[in-house]
Amino acid sequence: MIIIVAGLPGSGKSFFAEKLAAKLGAAYVNSDRIRTEVNALGKYSLRDKMVIYEKMAGLTREILEKQSTVVVDATFYHDSMRELFYRVARDCSSGISWIHVTASEALVRTRLGKPRVNSEADFGVYQKIRDQFEEMTMPHLTMESTNDNIESMLTKAIAYIKGIHESISN
Repeated sequence: MIIIVAGLPGSGKSFFAEKLAAKLGAAYVNSDRIRTEVNALGKYSLRDKMVIYEKMAGLTREILEKQSTVVVDATFYHDSMRELFYRVARDCSSGISWIHVTASEALVRTRLGKPRVNSEADFGVYQKIRDQFEEMTMPHLTMESTNDNIESMLTKAIAYIKGIHESISN
């Protein structure tokens, strides 16, 4: 199964996604780490971003061949990014779950005011991506991140994922 964790910079999606992967014993794929590994820091045109998403999709395919679950963490603000992973799920006969993590703008501003590992995003980047974020029309779970609700988010996400997996199995 592919579990996509999407959201704007500073929303808490990466913190959540990494914890979710650990709790599920799943592989974890993160766009910021891939960008760092391929020396693509500072390259943020849509074309540059799609190169990162294509690398993530390829890695997701490889992981699905060896392991049953992968959590993929990135903004996924554009439908073309989402479509890549629908194709991977279809090609690999895998289920796919979408989780959208949000946070209040005040909290995002605070979070992005501090240095973060592997991410160059600041509040200006948040605003730009927020303005370009295409509505998620596929079935998905939306959760708001605060500074103290990670456990309830994990519980809710796991229940959601199990519900989707069970409906696919039946």
